[in-house]
Amino acid sequence: MKEIKDHYFFKAKKEGYPARSVYKLIEAQKRFRFIKAGDRILDLGASPGSWSKYAAKSVGKRGLVVAVDLHGLKVSADNIFFFKKSIFDEDIEDILGRYTPFDVVLSDMAPKTSGRRDIDHYRSIELATSALEIASRFLKKGGSLYCKFYDGEDFVELRKKAQEVFGSVKVFKPKSSRSESVEKFLFCTKKKQ
Repeated sequence: MKEIKDHYFFKAKKEGYPARSVYKLIEAQKRFRFIKAGDRILDLGASPGSWSKYAAKSVGKRGLVVAVDLHGLKVSADNIFFFKKSIFDEDIEDILGRYTPFDVVLSDMAPKTSGRRDIDHYRSIELATSALEIASRFLKKGGSLYCKFYDGEDFVELRKKAQEVFGSVKVFKPKSSRSESVEKFLFCTKKKQ
């Protein structure tokens, strides 16, 4: 993915975050207030670590962040536990099970883009569906999911699945997402069981 050196890029560097993507989480937090002190957070697709760093700061010393990614993190904190794994690895459920239940699942996972919008959309929906399945298993009742996807026709099915698990399902496009980008975020709250 190409690096965009815009206002958010320079702001992230100035504030000590490795990527501009942190503002996509900060905007959602300012709007929805879903991350609280003491929460347990699962951050899927965590590399390079901007979301994990922000979440760790938000939950404080009583909370924790479990970060999972195939690539390493460029951040660290006493309350961040990082696993260099794929969410599809056989032992991922055992690892996550040690920290459950989570209050919030975050997912900034994105496929390697192919340049074909339909393929990239389908792959992003697959990842978002996997994040939803993980959230359905490891989130506590009443918990929240904030998950990236690329908009397109298969989103209808993803939303339907999310509505089976959560009492409230919204679509959010942060201002820090580029206007030409098809990325959006699914914000789900009030996990039913």
